[in-house]
Amino acid sequence: MKGVEFKPKLFETLKNYSRANLMTDVMAGVIVGIVALPLAIAFGIASGVSPEKGIITAIVAGFIVSFLGGSKVQIGGPTGAFIVIIYGIIQQYGIEGLMVATMMAGVLLVLLGVFKLGTIIKFIPYPIIVGFTSGIALTIFTTQIADVFGLRFGDEKVPGDFIGKWMLYARHFDTVNWWNVAVSIVSIVVIALTPRLSRKMPGSLVAIVLVTAGVYFLKMYGGVDCIDTIGDRFSIKSQLPEAAVPSLNWEAVKNLFPVAITIAVLGAIESLLSATVADGVIGDRHDSNTELIAQGIANIASPVLGGIPATGAIARTMTNINNGGRSPVAGIVHAVVLLLILLFLMPLAQYIPMACLAGVLVVVSYNMSGWRVFKGLLRNPKSDVVVLLMTFFLTVIFDLTVAIEVGLVIACVLFMKRVMETTEISVITDEIDPNKESDMEMHEEHLAVPDGVEVYEINGPYFFGIATKFEEIMARLGDRPKIRIIRMRKVPFIDSTGIHNLTTFCEMSQKENIHLILSGVNPQVHAVLEKAGFYEMLGKENICSNINEALDVARKELNG
Repeated sequence: MKGVEFKPKLFETLKNYSRANLMTDVMAGVIVGIVALPLAIAFGIASGVSPEKGIITAIVAGFIVSFLGGSKVQIGGPTGAFIVIIYGIIQQYGIEGLMVATMMAGVLLVLLGVFKLGTIIKFIPYPIIVGFTSGIALTIFTTQIADVFGLRFGDEKVPGDFIGKWMLYARHFDTVNWWNVAVSIVSIVVIALTPRLSRKMPGSLVAIVLVTAGVYFLKMYGGVDCIDTIGDRFSIKSQLPEAAVPSLNWEAVKNLFPVAITIAVLGAIESLLSATVADGVIGDRHDSNTELIAQGIANIASPVLGGIPATGAIARTMTNINNGGRSPVAGIVHAVVLLLILLFLMPLAQYIPMACLAGVLVVVSYNMSGWRVFKGLLRNPKSDVVVLLMTFFLTVIFDLTVAIEVGLVIACVLFMKRVMETTEISVITDEIDPNKESDMEMHEEHLAVPDGVEVYEINGPYFFGIATKFEEIMARLGDRPKIRIIRMRKVPFIDSTGIHNLTTFCEMSQKENIHLILSGVNPQVHAVLEKAGFYEMLGKENICSNINEALDVARKELNG
């Protein structure tokens, strides 16, 4: 497509690639692959799918994002942010619905990149990002309570909503399995202590290896058989599934489109934030649009091969950087490592205790919550606090789709309110001080405004909110001068509502025999007004480049 800029970083970095670079990237890729293993399994299970689906996602998305992406060090795969969305989709639409929604989201991501909207995604307000990230963290924590405490619900199905889950937990809290609690606590403690001993070793992997070994011996030699493992709940397959394309129909596409938008927006935000953070560490600059196209292709391919939604994973990306990864080769190696683990070592995953994975996800949710940042934002202006809390509570109580939609609408409304507050409209009836002006000749001490002439200064964008404000000022003044000069030197743009308002104002002025002159119109606004027919309505001579010309025209009209 003409104009599409698709420049994967892999091909750029391979131009000056050396054997030393390869060795460093291979080591980083192996470590990242090992780190990604427990997280991929945990995210898969928490999302309501089988463990291998999480690993397949990390393999497929990890390879495509590194091969085609716009960042040198981005690692793609399943993330905690998608757990809530995926779980809800599966409950309502099943696995096939998830496949359709993920592929639609992939197409949307590709379109965002093709139409060069990558930079716009970065301007989503920070309170919205923190609000739904913290909300997701609390929701993930909530989903793990049952496994942390080993609760039994009998024939009752776990509700999808936040309040319903806690009500179910409260009713069945007498079924607590203290062995599960001990396993979860030990897992959390190991993860917390591992960085103090070695920053190279992933705490989640250390916890899974140690706790799984301990639980295995307890079951074999200690007579403890009340600790559920992955093998007790899932049948694990050590193979890549055959490619399958879901059946598409208009009804399914229509119902799943809002969910697909949520997946796409969340995926775009998370991947570009991760890439931006990585840029700051390695001193590089990613290509946002190329990254979005790669993320889109990854999300189209992942469900076809049995995976779930994926995006850039900031924790794994930082692990890659900290272990020396400096090119997409490290991400490709990480995908190969996970593929080998899936094919040859996956049966061992059946011994991993569910309570241990729950402990891993509790730590993930804690790190994701960013409670210190959340607390700090509560000291910001009230409008930001409203957006933050609204997004947070909507994410927790309803779902992420509603939270993102409402949060963005609120943020846009508040933005427009702030723009309106910064745009001023003033009325000048006596004289203009040249020392405060920029669009007039400076040889006059003061420029007198003739009797019967009023000058209206608009300082800021002339869009629909300001158009109404301008009308209110006109109505409040209530006077009828012979000539009105609308000074637009500080109007950077005008929208369709502003044009409509200005047109109506011109027509009203003409009916009242009030002559209207526009002054200081910049080239961009001038072009818009010309297309809208203002030359024909006012006459070309009444659209002036500066206030001197406008006042000269006014004087001629008064003397005419």
